[in-house]
Amino acid sequence: MNVTRERAAAVLAGNWLGASTVPSRALYPHQWSWDSAFIALGLRHLSPGHARRELLTLFEAQWPDGRVPHIVFDPQTPPEAYFPGPSFWQAGRTSGLVQPPVHARAVLAVHEAEPDHAFLAALYPKLVAWHDHLRTGRDAGGRGLVAIVHPWESGMDNSPAWDEPLSRVPLATGFVRRDLAHGDPGDRPSDDDYGRYVRLAAAYRDSGYRDFGDFVVEDPGFNALLADAELALAEIAEELGLPSGAHREAAARLEKALQETLWEDGFFFARDVHTGSLIREHTCAGLLPLMLPDLAVAPALLTTATGPRFRLGRVHGVPSYDLTAPGFDPARYWRGPSWSNVGWLVRQGLLHHGEFALAAQLRDDLVETAAQTGFAEYADPLTGAGHGARSFSWTAALTVDLLSEGK
Repeated sequence: MNVTRERAAAVLAGNWLGASTVPSRALYPHQWSWDSAFIALGLRHLSPGHARRELLTLFEAQWPDGRVPHIVFDPQTPPEAYFPGPSFWQAGRTSGLVQPPVHARAVLAVHEAEPDHAFLAALYPKLVAWHDHLRTGRDAGGRGLVAIVHPWESGMDNSPAWDEPLSRVPLATGFVRRDLAHGDPGDRPSDDDYGRYVRLAAAYRDSGYRDFGDFVVEDPGFNALLADAELALAEIAEELGLPSGAHREAAARLEKALQETLWEDGFFFARDVHTGSLIREHTCAGLLPLMLPDLAVAPALLTTATGPRFRLGRVHGVPSYDLTAPGFDPARYWRGPSWSNVGWLVRQGLLHHGEFALAAQLRDDLVETAAQTGFAEYADPLTGAGHGARSFSWTAALTVDLLSEGK
């Protein structure tokens, strides 16, 4: 076995709790929604049974309304290990927010690694309910796009795209951050950001997890991943001998709405639903529509991706923020560093649109950077230096997946 693959497999084994995988033993000691999908992509090559268990465990915590919560809390972990914990959310063993819907793609990939129609049959109706919840309960703008109600739902917590809508949110006080005990403050969101996150989450909780609040944003990354998930769901339906047309139509509607609503000047921008205005910050979320094979504007988006703002192919990974922006920070969370999951997603888009040489270059860089940084949570796109947690599960898992390609 390749040495890097062995090391990545050891990370995943070390972070396995018995029914799911923590992103990081110290910093993130519970199960996170989109983390588990990416983790399953790697686990399928090492132990398909563990990959199935990862996803089944997550969906066992699905809410009656169809939402898949962004955290499933481990009852064996002390409550003080993470904030905000279960007592804050008042939702039993989960949080009340969501994360990007990458799960159908992971379920399909796990099945392809070791076909298991019972696994597909168990998760297909749960995935349908999950997507239905997003489409019916989150179309706040009335344009056919899903809105997020908290930066945590994007998976890209302190993205500069959220600065403007967050500015309307007062700061919460009287809480203790647990993340700073396990991470360099220079790598993490600021205290002001965190104060607004807590205030937003508390308001949403107090509404019974129903009301749109001060932060309501149509995120191009979230919606592109939902469109891709509908395409995956169509393939799952076909595997089960079920009609797939409705899923393909849903994907086409989302793609059309993305281009009509969020596309401008060669890029996909987030839209503030409260003001109706685009948030003109170039973040990596605006590159994720490359995941859609029929994207008409893909050539123009690729021009932006390889241009000075992201310099794809000339830096490490995919920068999370515009390299030319005054606020670019190569070390601070989603304000500049490259993340392996975004690199993995963008690489899929490159393959869809025939950019095979660039995709191969990105694959090699993602693997090398992961190995050299001890599978860091994220990395400086200019130097490749690691930041955040080490032995990070999705970095290790996606390294396994990239190294297993073609085997």
